[in-house]
Amino acid sequence: MSSKKSRPYPLGAELDKSGCNFSIHAPSCKEISLALFDSKGEFKAYPITENYAGIKHIYIEGVAAGQEYGFIVIDPNGEKILLSDPYAKALSEPLNYKTPFSNEKSWSMAKSVVTSSEFDWQDVEHPRLARSEIVLFETHTKGLTKLNKKVPSQHRGKYLGLVSDEMLAFYKEQNINCLQLLPVAACMHEPHLLDMEKVNYWGYNPYVFMAPDPRYADTDAVQELKTTIRELHKNGIEVILDVVYNHTAEGGDGGPVFNLKLLDNQYYLKHGCHYANFTGCGNTVDLNYQPALTLVMDTLRYWVQEFKVDGFRFDLAATLGRNGDNFNREAAFFKAVAQDPALKETKMIAEPWDIGPNGYQVGNFPDGWNECNDKFRDITRSFWRGDQGFLKEFATRIMGSRDLYSASRWPHKMTINYITYHDGFTMQDLVSYKMKHNEENGEHNHDGHGDNRSDNLGVEGETPSADIIALREKRKRNFMSSLLFSFSIPHILTADVVSHTQKGNNNAYCQDNETSWLDWELEAHEESFKLWLANMLQARREHMIPFIEAFSGETRNDNRVSWHRPDGNLMEMDDWNQLNAVSLKLGIGKDGAELLYYINQSQTPARFKLPDGGTDRWTLICDTGESETGKGTISRDMLLKPQSMVILKAKGPAKILPVKQETLEA
Repeated sequence: MSSKKSRPYPLGAELDKSGCNFSIHAPSCKEISLALFDSKGEFKAYPITENYAGIKHIYIEGVAAGQEYGFIVIDPNGEKILLSDPYAKALSEPLNYKTPFSNEKSWSMAKSVVTSSEFDWQDVEHPRLARSEIVLFETHTKGLTKLNKKVPSQHRGKYLGLVSDEMLAFYKEQNINCLQLLPVAACMHEPHLLDMEKVNYWGYNPYVFMAPDPRYADTDAVQELKTTIRELHKNGIEVILDVVYNHTAEGGDGGPVFNLKLLDNQYYLKHGCHYANFTGCGNTVDLNYQPALTLVMDTLRYWVQEFKVDGFRFDLAATLGRNGDNFNREAAFFKAVAQDPALKETKMIAEPWDIGPNGYQVGNFPDGWNECNDKFRDITRSFWRGDQGFLKEFATRIMGSRDLYSASRWPHKMTINYITYHDGFTMQDLVSYKMKHNEENGEHNHDGHGDNRSDNLGVEGETPSADIIALREKRKRNFMSSLLFSFSIPHILTADVVSHTQKGNNNAYCQDNETSWLDWELEAHEESFKLWLANMLQARREHMIPFIEAFSGETRNDNRVSWHRPDGNLMEMDDWNQLNAVSLKLGIGKDGAELLYYINQSQTPARFKLPDGGTDRWTLICDTGESETGKGTISRDMLLKPQSMVILKAKGPAKILPVKQETLEA
């Protein structure tokens, strides 16, 4: 031990050639010791005496990577407890304990582990894809590969399974260029789940923020996750991490104590002596408190610099901008992110709400942040279900929700559109169930969202009926066409690629089983949808990206937008409340490329008049009434099937039609 080498920064365990510096923010601890564990679980304690502004630090000679450690403190009852390092970069084993938690049980918990930053990145760099190019594929590390028999058995459900030959071929085949991974930071399971012998499968209950969860590792979570990201980058695929900084696994009053509660109680927002619960998880991290803000910012930089992640999706991000009960888009966290050099080219995605007061903040995040847009989800679901009165808002959402996100700020402030997310129905269940069926969660079906805007199209759940299956497949194609050819960054559940069903469970957060694991044994119509979607992703890349780029920023007003009746005439104001079959014509510049959308929401066929120029001028991108892209007939009077959508691309020069101002605003 050497006090001369000991220093307060950086926080955490930092190796050098001679040993390791340990530093921890612990102003509430009058006494704190470092415990170093050997291979038998025995430990030696080193009292920490060096103190700088509440940061306790010590240097230990001879410590190497792989050393397990923790911090011993005295709780308010005068009893010793072993705490994890909030800056731990690895854990010794997956997290678990038998409830109720106690000081005694803290000694048998997973230990913090000293790590080395050495890794061979093989000169691989970030893909640096433009926002207009990416499609976010939300993916669970375990669930994607656990049941895929073509993935090597030792890697199924693991980090390395994500970059097996089989999965890399799958990404290429499906035109996937960005994986948004559900939380991979170490997650502790809530006490009520432990009592039911269940786990927090999704991972939204952080124990520490920097350590990859050992659940998904063969032997070394740090090395294996870095390898995974490196191999994805080699294949041009970006990696977005879903991160949780709004709360921790310590819960609220009476919850377990793992680190922050005893180190410094000011980490959390309080209402008097009680924890504010703006997250529904018992506590709320206060990012107005400098040490809490420092912890989060250090974590973000660590993931970017050490793991080369390309971006973050922030769970319940309204919490991160809170000044007490109020949200502030000028909050310290947003300012800190904006000025941080390490995060300049990192994509920032907000789930723009929490459950606290003034918690719904869609459209209110700063420039540089992209937001998940639940308005697109809800309106698109209602529209294609056949609900009346949604045409005008559907038009607004498909055109990029410019009532919320001005095109002058695209693409850095472009909406993220989605139909399905992890917390809700999969797309297959969205068209197969009217009601949620969450009985397996053990909460008497009281959990999960009630406003699903779903439809079973005649039968609740799975059915052998070919007619109902065909209707469901068409509805799915309507959803995906609306999503991929909207002005947005599209978000897709990877589960939807293989038409995965959760049997009507819309809150499968604790289902670490076949309910959540993707079934790769596909039926003919599921294979057909998978191929259709791959082709649509390619079509988006070829045809939609140029429109997104042309309609963004300074050139946004140099283009053509017009909405038409089926007879080809421009729509009038009253038409928005009366029609359920319309067309949208888009053009780049004065005479550039054109796209034509025919949209028939009605339960009967609708006939559309093709614009001047003849049938030879148009190429069919998709007709959702057909199970194959490019399949269908182009005629001067096109007959669309009930509840279907057609997208056409012009081949040659356009005949420019007058555009009414009100149609541009729609």
